[in-house]
Amino acid sequence: MELHILEHSLKVASIEKEGIQICTHGLMKLAFLASKTRCKFFSLTETPEDYTIIVDEEGFKELPQSDLISVADATWLALNVVSGGGNASSSQPIGVTKIAKSVIAPLADHNISVFMLSTYQTDFILVRERDLPMVMHTLSSEFTLLRVVNGETVAAHDLGVTNGFVKPKLVPRPIIHPLSSPSNMFCVTSLDPDTLPSVATLLMDVMFYSGGSKELGTSSEDSSHIRFFSFSLIEGYISLVMDEQTAQRFPNNVLFTSASGELWKMVRIGGQPLGFDECGIVAQISEPLATADIPAYYISTFKFDHALVPEENIQSVIKALRTESAAQ
Repeated sequence: MELHILEHSLKVASIEKEGIQICTHGLMKLAFLASKTRCKFFSLTETPEDYTIIVDEEGFKELPQSDLISVADATWLALNVVSGGGNASSSQPIGVTKIAKSVIAPLADHNISVFMLSTYQTDFILVRERDLPMVMHTLSSEFTLLRVVNGETVAAHDLGVTNGFVKPKLVPRPIIHPLSSPSNMFCVTSLDPDTLPSVATLLMDVMFYSGGSKELGTSSEDSSHIRFFSFSLIEGYISLVMDEQTAQRFPNNVLFTSASGELWKMVRIGGQPLGFDECGIVAQISEPLATADIPAYYISTFKFDHALVPEENIQSVIKALRTESAAQ
């Protein structure tokens, strides 16, 4: 298998809910007028707490300076696992649980913190730029390491890593953070970029103006229903994660759906904001799912983590994860 190190230098930031208005112009430009910017990697995820943005340095220039925007103290690089050969766009990506044991766990064993972004098309593993030599050293035995330079995929050069890295002592990874499962059911979908203008007004409403109000069809007593929406435009591909009530607002045949019309349930990880320095959180969740062969999407945000699993698996997932939690 191949591990592609993408060329984007990424920023991860949080926009407070009350700060979204001052950012709306720039975010709309990144989402709907990408050809007017040089941005190639943009993702915006709304949670009950805030908006998380992952964006390359060109896209970051579109955002205003504000005390309502908090930026993680690092430059991040995106890694992408590809099976088969050729470039990332022509090869089939692998689900996050399929890379749990080959990528996520080894990085956790070497105390390398990761930030995950699953999309409709693939899974991006974000690592701090300064950790790249250790990442390459850790994964070089399992993967062919390739780097994207000016759009071309070339062999990744040795970054000067020599002996001196101690083989980690493998230890159990009990789940230490609280878990919760909102009542919403979610769709992971996409749409043809050519149809984006036809639903731009609807998307703007969903992304910037619907927050705080319960979606149509949800009970006001349903306190476990949460606000979660994710939009990504990465190298020309659009990915959307939304609950089924939001998806029903879109015209027929605009959103891509799987043949099964699969719905996903969420597991939220964290009671207090998780921060960026703790290692192994993604591994704590993804390894038990991989062992049980349960597919999952995984989306890290500035404060909490989110795993999406098939609706029919949610009870067994919660049971398995809480067993891991009790084992600590």
